[in-house]
Amino acid sequence: MKIHEYQAKELYRKYGIPVPEGSVAFTPDEAKAAAEKLGAYPVVVKAQIHAGGRGKGGGVKLAKSLEEVAALADEIIGMNLVTHQTGPQGQPVRKVLVEQGLNIARELYLSILPDRATATHVIMASQAGGMDIEAVAADTPEKIIKAHVDPLLGIQGYHCRQVAFGLNIPGAVMKEFTRLLANLYRFFIQTDCSLVEINPLVITADDRVIALDAKVDIDANALYRHKDILEYRDTDEEDPLEVEASHYNLNYINLGGGGNIGNMVNGAGLAMATMDIIKLAGAEPANFLDVGGGANAEMVENGFRIILSDPNVKGILINIFGGILRCDILAQGVVEAAKKVGLTVPVVVRMEGTNVEAGRRILAESNLTLITAKDLKDAAQKVAEIAKQL
Repeated sequence: MKIHEYQAKELYRKYGIPVPEGSVAFTPDEAKAAAEKLGAYPVVVKAQIHAGGRGKGGGVKLAKSLEEVAALADEIIGMNLVTHQTGPQGQPVRKVLVEQGLNIARELYLSILPDRATATHVIMASQAGGMDIEAVAADTPEKIIKAHVDPLLGIQGYHCRQVAFGLNIPGAVMKEFTRLLANLYRFFIQTDCSLVEINPLVITADDRVIALDAKVDIDANALYRHKDILEYRDTDEEDPLEVEASHYNLNYINLGGGGNIGNMVNGAGLAMATMDIIKLAGAEPANFLDVGGGANAEMVENGFRIILSDPNVKGILINIFGGILRCDILAQGVVEAAKKVGLTVPVVVRMEGTNVEAGRRILAESNLTLITAKDLKDAAQKVAEIAKQL
């Protein structure tokens, strides 16, 4: 789960990670009140959306007076902010963070994330702070510093020194930097993060180390342990269909990009294979939908309805291996959903496993235009026929 910058900074403060003073505002008047509380200029007005590149998109502005704060907040709140991470459709801005401006001497990059290839947590850092780290890694990979931490042992002093020396941290702030890095790692572990990122991490002219920005992703599977963080969830920043699917414990991701074939599967590996099949058939997958091994007819029905809620979907491929989820349960759910929503697109159903014959019989006796496939190859051919008509 992603959270906003201002929320991430609230958590950082609890873990002793220095951040600028500031507060969130939902209106220009609230922005003025936040600036008055800071009491000094310049201040920064920053759009709060779940995407990077906000400055380049015009969502981060410097204000040198109270009147300018109000004017910039009025300009940013309500704008449709387009960045390289939002895509061309952009993201509406509903709030801003108003925080103190700093006298910056250096900008650095710092992050922590799991490295599955080495089964470690990797600390990534660079002296090229404030830039897109992907571009730095592609163009000048020698500027990327990596320190691998054994999760069973945790961060050690030598990890902090390795990163500090690689960043050429001056002696005056060495102790403060190593304390920040140790606290950031502690935060990463204790809140079950999949990513923490500070870009930029700044060294000020008066030798302070401050997280000027904050990006945090929490492992959604661990949120049951963090009820306080779960309250930070902002469903306005999520796809409406993904939000609805989460209410039914369905793993749904809208792939965007104009995909035209919806798909329903049980199992992430099968989902990946199914999307490959759709691509090979000459169509584009519209979504990832894993109903899980223990799905019931109601979950299948809700999943089917959510897929059909996407106006780009012109056909559906249902690919289920019946184990815990029996094929007759799946078939009954598909039939009930199709009758309720009014089926208007072709649906290919491929089933194998427990009670497969009973499932096929339910589909055949439904009097609905459901296309049954015998195997993956047959399913691919039938999807290709649908794709030709799109």
